[in-house]
Amino acid sequence: MELGNNSETHHDMSKIQQTEEKKEQNGRRKKKLGGIKTMPFILANEICDRFASSGFHANMITYLTQVLNLPLVQASNTLTNFGGTSSFTPLIGALIADSFAGRFWTITAGTIIYCLGLLCITLSAILPSLRPPPCPTQENCTEASTLQLWILYISLLLTSLGSGGIRPCVVTFAADQFDTKKSSISSLKWNFFNWYYFCMGMATLTALTVVVYIQDNVGWNWGFGIPAIAMGLSVLAFVFGSPLYVKLEPGGSPLTRLAQVIVAAVKKRKAVVPEDPKLLYQNRELDIAISVHGTLLHTDQFK
Repeated sequence: MELGNNSETHHDMSKIQQTEEKKEQNGRRKKKLGGIKTMPFILANEICDRFASSGFHANMITYLTQVLNLPLVQASNTLTNFGGTSSFTPLIGALIADSFAGRFWTITAGTIIYCLGLLCITLSAILPSLRPPPCPTQENCTEASTLQLWILYISLLLTSLGSGGIRPCVVTFAADQFDTKKSSISSLKWNFFNWYYFCMGMATLTALTVVVYIQDNVGWNWGFGIPAIAMGLSVLAFVFGSPLYVKLEPGGSPLTRLAQVIVAAVKKRKAVVPEDPKLLYQNRELDIAISVHGTLLHTDQFK
């Protein structure tokens, strides 16, 4: 009997050791993820994205009026409508990333969708059948047909949807790569954001000069083709660094948590609050994202 008990004890100890070794290995893998080594991939993605989006949108009014032969008012309304769509879609993209998709896959999907939009309008600039005949005099010109306008609308819609997945997630995804608990990381984080905004400014400046010059003097096929190539490089740069990223799990929809707070506040509006805050309900796992050192801070305001 003693030999049997000893063998069972030895077996249990070996299982515990194996579990601890697995935890140590997972911990080492997590420590190797993220950090400054991921920044070249994230910066390359954002530089190419900003270069492509700035070069694409900067001179679109000229393309609509001089190539598609649209009236100035219609061209302005079209760009304004899709510009408003581009400003609204980041709300949806952020909700999707926080609810179930995660930031990495939201950025990846958004970049691919944006790239498809650029490819779509590049094809319309290359193929003569997808644009009206040239009109150098800009008098009595043939406007774009319904099919040609739908190609334009689809490309603008795809770029609007793509920007909704990119804009709200890139900066926060980059911040996820740093362990804020370490004091030495703080300076690296600030350096990253300095480089981030410097690179964004340089990418925008380059696009507004080089790409616009190509569109006006070389042709719209290259004027749209170069941003499309840049966006394709953006996809490759971001996905290539995938094994190095820290990919946090989605925290759930913030709208759901907001609704829960409102419902709980309405139900307990007449509840008597104890004088000692320690008697209030605490849950470290649920409160960790909105607490300091695992404890919610209580206030006497807003009662």
